[in-house]
Amino acid sequence: MATKAAAAGTEDNFTGKVTSWGGRTRDFLADVRTEMRKVTTPSMKEVQATTTVVIITVFLFALYFYGVDSIMGFVIDHIFKWARTA
Repeated sequence: MATKAAAAGTEDNFTGKVTSWGGRTRDFLADVRTEMRKVTTPSMKEVQATTTVVIITVFLFALYFYGVDSIMGFVIDHIFKWARTA
């Protein structure tokens, strides 16, 4: 008897989820529409300024990592040379 009640409760719960899908979808889309109204697009001047900052930052990081890589390569080469002669 307990298993029948549990099975019926599961079935009702599943049916409730399926029937409420339309309402939940409608609420979700209404929320999306509300949030999209709050979105503002940046001006061309703001886009150019941010793009410039990103490009400069990329080049600075590239130079930094090139320097670190060169130094580490130099050190490792000298360690290998020292290990071969020892």
